[in-house]
Amino acid sequence: MVAPTGSSGRIGVYPGSFDPATIAHVHLATLAVEYFQLERLDFAISASTLGKIDADLGSVETRIAELNAATADNAALAAVATGQSLLADIATGYDVVVLGADKWHQILDPEWYGGIVERDAALRRLPVIALAPRPPWTMPDDDPSVAPPSGVEIVVLETDHAHREVSATGVRAGRHEWRAMPPGTPS
Repeated sequence: MVAPTGSSGRIGVYPGSFDPATIAHVHLATLAVEYFQLERLDFAISASTLGKIDADLGSVETRIAELNAATADNAALAAVATGQSLLADIATGYDVVVLGADKWHQILDPEWYGGIVERDAALRRLPVIALAPRPPWTMPDDDPSVAPPSGVEIVVLETDHAHREVSATGVRAGRHEWRAMPPGTPS
């Protein structure tokens, strides 16, 4: 993926596996576009996903097609592939990065970076973080152990409580009403 360049508008990125895309993913992306007045927000799907076994995931092409179909009525949303795996690399060139609290906890693990110093340096490379609550994961204001290092800006997005328990794992387990569907598709 080529990072956005030359645009006068603000552009965001929402990295994830999106296997499958859920109504919560689309809800959060739409909130971020509105809150930050983004010209575009890219759902970025990595060809090599940290913390997951890629062979267990649907193909990147299929996940991109499903996301693009589910968001066809919103020109600001698009799914893209990236060769990057580390969030700080994926977010390079963007103005905002969208994360759920579960992903925030994951990227705080120094194991991904080789240590705390390296982790903090990588996190300081991130643009503004749009963070969504996702119980049971704690938020930085409530839990000092998940506070960002100095120099990292977080904006908490107030999401619809009905979307907070929605997960791709739940969809795979049979909660099909949580799956993001193309506009006009009966649920």
